[in-house]
Amino acid sequence: MIITKKEPYTKKEIEKLKEVFDVYIKTVIDVEKKICSAGMDRHFEGEKILLNQGSSQSDVWGGGIDIETKQVDYNSFINIRPNENLSNEIQDPAIRKKYEELTKYFFAEVL
Repeated sequence: MIITKKEPYTKKEIEKLKEVFDVYIKTVIDVEKKICSAGMDRHFEGEKILLNQGSSQSDVWGGGIDIETKQVDYNSFINIRPNENLSNEIQDPAIRKKYEELTKYFFAEVL
């Protein structure tokens, strides 16, 4: 189940988001508009939702969170951008910091 929102996820929502991978939740975040789409099987699904809602491609980044270890990761194929980011990892330290802060905001119930 994919849930897209601007507010932190509730414990009940997080339980639904965990249905895809059990302890790992894939996330796609618009780091400027501060919107998170989470719970997808593939990052492009969340990316599509955010782009359809008016997000700019340059502001949309993918990664995830391991609920057991509390680790945030910055790894997604949607992050590969020839003129901006040459890896599936978010390379820009400022964007990584925003992504991590927003992930902690959206998943405060479990972090």
